[in-house]
Amino acid sequence: MRAAGRFNAQLMDFIRPHVKPGVQTEALDRLVHDYTLDHGHQPACLGYPGEKSPFPKSCCISVNEVVCHGIPGNYELRPGDIVNVDLTTIVNGWFGDQSETFILGEVKEAARRVTQCAFDSLYVAIEALRPDCQVAVIGEAIVSFVSRNYGFGVVDKYVGHGIGNCFHQRPNIPHVPNRQAYSDRLHPGMCFTIEPMINVGTPHSICDRKDGWTVRTADNQLSAQFEHTILMTESGPEILTLTGSGPQKGHQF
Repeated sequence: MRAAGRFNAQLMDFIRPHVKPGVQTEALDRLVHDYTLDHGHQPACLGYPGEKSPFPKSCCISVNEVVCHGIPGNYELRPGDIVNVDLTTIVNGWFGDQSETFILGEVKEAARRVTQCAFDSLYVAIEALRPDCQVAVIGEAIVSFVSRNYGFGVVDKYVGHGIGNCFHQRPNIPHVPNRQAYSDRLHPGMCFTIEPMINVGTPHSICDRKDGWTVRTADNQLSAQFEHTILMTESGPEILTLTGSGPQKGHQF
């Protein structure tokens, strides 16, 4: 899992300079696909089964009001966009998973604030973790932080997850605590993702009926997300997907 996380972070650093105005999201996907295969690994998203059809691309790229599962295509990135790039790689049978939201040029204050909120929410949640803690501490920390400082909507329909030699496994990691999250615990040796999705307005979302994947905010306002893969150790959480050139804890957008 450490090796999978390291490569996935390396992939994020590789794609980082290419996420800029004038680039089509499909071109970013091709770069991700080729870089992954050239290093002997597999893009986990490609062909992932869905209710209507398998996911058709090698990564998820979600722009502006798209909450998650955006399908790369002919959309050309523009100044003022916020762009989430979600990468998952299979490295020798093990999965690394992370995402970042990129700010392109001068953006509206709401775009900057929701990006900052999502980034800080991720680290607030990580800081709340202790060996054998309840999963619910993650959602408690995020909801408290967001309501106290921003008043934005925290998405509860889509969650983080256990991860290892399967992409998605138990336990679910909700960002708004639910009953199951108070029963599940995070023991040393467990790996999981934390990936808060924060909406400027309502936390509710709508999935595109045509493609069966693209999730947009119900009120068409902006959404941002950050994600890391975490290993719980005997001494606390270890982030497996830290990048070399991306934003680190405390970063101000």
